[in-house]
Amino acid sequence: MKTTLFRAVTHAPITTWLQAQGSSSRQAGLSLSFYSLLIFAIIGCTSNKQMEDPEQWSDAQAAEWFDKKEWLPQTGLKPDGSIDKKDFAVRYHRNPARWEKAFEYLTNQRLDTIPVGTYEIDERNVYAIIQEYNSKNPEDAQYESHKVYTDLQYIISGEEQIGLTDLSTTSEKTPYDEEKDIAFYNSEKGQNLMAKPGTFFLFFPDDAHMPGMKVDENAPVKKLVIKVKN
Repeated sequence: MKTTLFRAVTHAPITTWLQAQGSSSRQAGLSLSFYSLLIFAIIGCTSNKQMEDPEQWSDAQAAEWFDKKEWLPQTGLKPDGSIDKKDFAVRYHRNPARWEKAFEYLTNQRLDTIPVGTYEIDERNVYAIIQEYNSKNPEDAQYESHKVYTDLQYIISGEEQIGLTDLSTTSEKTPYDEEKDIAFYNSEKGQNLMAKPGTFFLFFPDDAHMPGMKVDENAPVKKLVIKVKN
């Protein structure tokens, strides 16, 4: 009897310790599972945030988004291959409503019937300029850029060449005019783009562009420029 009592008393703390260890192990397992799930959730949120933020996209991701053209209404118009897809993706997602209004105006208006003038689309956040002029000789053209607005340019009728180079390749010719949002530059580098009906161009602040140059002969051009505030 004494032996049985001794064994019971002796084994009781051991049993309690073993139970406690089992409970601790289960708690540790639960804690480990919880923290694992938390880490995966954080990684998942970070990954989703990166996917939603175009500034975090690779050039390939930006090109994939651009080429789907979900940002462009159903139309026969096409973007020119010179457009910086990553830059556009960032700016579009920053102000999608402005860009939607710009593309709606581009695709839904009978542009050939609109007189020369300036037309507000979204007050001064987005506005259109209809121009008519004769294309000029290359020596009479000059590079320009804008800080406040991005240019969407589209030839309604006629044709012209538009020079394009990165702003870093230029030297300032005329200082930036804040009121007119324009500066002019000299550059020996760049490429000439063919602009004619059916294709639109986007020129961002780092895109020095030289519009209005003749193709073969000086000829009449009607152009739409939509200013989209950055």
